[in-house]
Amino acid sequence: MNKLITYENLRCFTYSNDKILKGEPRGIVLDFFGLGGQEMFDEDTGAGKMFAEKGIIFLVPYNNPWAWMNRQAVDYTDEIVRVILDHYALPDSTPIVSTGGSMGGLSALVYTRYARITPVCCVANCPVCDLPYHFTERHDLPRTLYSAFYNIEGDVSEALKCASPLHLVDTMPRVPYKIFHCDNDGAVNIEKHSERFVSAMTEAGHDVEYRVVNGRQHCDLTEDEWGKYYACAEKAIIG
Repeated sequence: MNKLITYENLRCFTYSNDKILKGEPRGIVLDFFGLGGQEMFDEDTGAGKMFAEKGIIFLVPYNNPWAWMNRQAVDYTDEIVRVILDHYALPDSTPIVSTGGSMGGLSALVYTRYARITPVCCVANCPVCDLPYHFTERHDLPRTLYSAFYNIEGDVSEALKCASPLHLVDTMPRVPYKIFHCDNDGAVNIEKHSERFVSAMTEAGHDVEYRVVNGRQHCDLTEDEWGKYYACAEKAIIG
């Protein structure tokens, strides 16, 4: 299919705060939905307003709610980024930060691996890191993963490894990674996911900062931790 996304129809495909931006664009923060996320924003979000004040474009791509950052989701996000860069005549060296929680945390990590323009930093909240294990973790997950990777040939476990951060450690780009995970997470087990991923990334020599948020459930950061989460993205762009 021919590429459909233009600046004129951009908001049919992503949330963007660029119309309220203060000054010239200094960089882009991508924020990926968790599983099932399908909201479209008619009004500017709190995060969008906050980043706009800093001159940072904030995008929430409307990927398939069961995308799991498959190949189509990577290409779709690349297309959105290209529309923004071209509209504002920004160079490919413009700093991009990849963020998200849960499936969106996996998406942030996997997009960092496959993006046409590699993000300068990845910030993930309670990310799914071992996708073959996650297939078995909850009864609601197999249908979504089968949908996302149906066209990949071979065993399901091997197919899922192409979008499994734990299995991509050796090919992840050398950029900073900021991982947040709540220790009472009942949806994405911290020991099976972030702890194994952070350990493997550290052993491989990657720059990883890991923050365990005590007493909180899935993606439920405290106000202070949310501040640190967004500050990681901001700092990667403007210092």
